[in-house]
Amino acid sequence: MNGIPLTHIIFLSTALFFIGMYGLFTRRNMITMLMAIELMLNSVNINFVAFNKYLYPDKLDGIFFTLFIITIAAAEAAVAIAIIINLYRSHRSIDVEDATEMKF
Repeated sequence: MNGIPLTHIIFLSTALFFIGMYGLFTRRNMITMLMAIELMLNSVNINFVAFNKYLYPDKLDGIFFTLFIITIAAAEAAVAIAIIINLYRSHRSIDVEDATEMKF
């Protein structure tokens, strides 16, 4: 097949996943943590599309899984941003360490 080898795509996807994991575990800002989770989900989408193209080029199963993950990620982002806005309105902070010490 012509194009980019599968190993390069897997390397890119793995790098994006671990960058997202690093961002999730090292950041305290909830918005940054949400972006790190989205980055991890996008790396999974890259894997689905790549394996679908190289293993089953006549089927669209990987594409359908990718569309499903994108839909779920959009819903997750909308709910998370609503929770973050509500937390900021009530406590004036979106820092994770401040949120653990808050009394509701």
